[in-house]
Amino acid sequence: MKDEKVIPISIPTPFAVGDVNIYLLKGEALTLIDAGPKTKEAAAVLKSKLLELNLTLEDIDQVVLTHHHADHAGLLDEFPIDTAVIGHPFNEPYISQDPVFIEKQQTFFTYLFKRFGVPADMESASLTVKRSYRLSCKRSLTKAVTEGSRIDGLEGWKVLETPGHASSHIALYHEKSGRMLGGDLLLKPSSSNPLLEMPQKGEKRPAPLLDYLASLERLLDLPLSVVFPGHGESITAIRELIKRRLEKQRNRASEVYSMIADSPLTAFEICRKLFPAVYEKELFLTMSETVGQLDDLETRGLITSGETGGLVYYMIKQVEKWQTD
Repeated sequence: MKDEKVIPISIPTPFAVGDVNIYLLKGEALTLIDAGPKTKEAAAVLKSKLLELNLTLEDIDQVVLTHHHADHAGLLDEFPIDTAVIGHPFNEPYISQDPVFIEKQQTFFTYLFKRFGVPADMESASLTVKRSYRLSCKRSLTKAVTEGSRIDGLEGWKVLETPGHASSHIALYHEKSGRMLGGDLLLKPSSSNPLLEMPQKGEKRPAPLLDYLASLERLLDLPLSVVFPGHGESITAIRELIKRRLEKQRNRASEVYSMIADSPLTAFEICRKLFPAVYEKELFLTMSETVGQLDDLETRGLITSGETGGLVYYMIKQVEKWQTD
């Protein structure tokens, strides 16, 4: 069968990242990759773009989610109930807005941010969790896919688990042509944000930045010709962009390491130093980035952590001069 043509559709979002790219594949099944946020404007644009292709929402056989974030999943509610929804199993409690899961999230992040030293008068973690669902959907997966899965109606495409930006994140890889539908794994305008999440398996807190770096490095081993991203232009200079992202990460880690060279600090104290102009407005994003850097440094044995008075402090473990190579 001839390879499916990938048709990009740009959908507006109210978020700082700008428009989200979703993709239509006309194969044995008419498939949409991601859906867009749950806003009237986004719904109108999606319906209009489909109409230009002589299609309606009812014509879509299945929607494959790259991950659960609202700007990718919110418009699922616009689709008929018999439209299949496919994605990683970790999507389910987010896209269905499972009330028990949401309550656990609120408890988890309230406790976590307190240990990280976030003051009680800052915006509550509980409210941040609640807001994350504002433009999302209430839908359930029809089929769960994991590493190596094949999706009916998408001949030649294979599922790759690519966690980091989200624990639910997958990419679709077409081995024959080297094309990839990459979601938010690799973006041209800016780095993806590996966001803190509550664990869905076990009790250990996930380390999203470490997962993100591993997912990026995995791409270096694939013969990719083009990545169709969730935001921004299609990417063909893939290896060069990945190397720039990894270099940026090394530089940021070096910066954080230098901050705690003189005395132990909490994650929040480091966050304020790292993002002095925006940490109050973007607390969750900046804390996610800060904790990610600390996870990276601690995993590499360069720093350690200890608890005092219910707060976690980070400190230098090795005295050797920082090495960037």
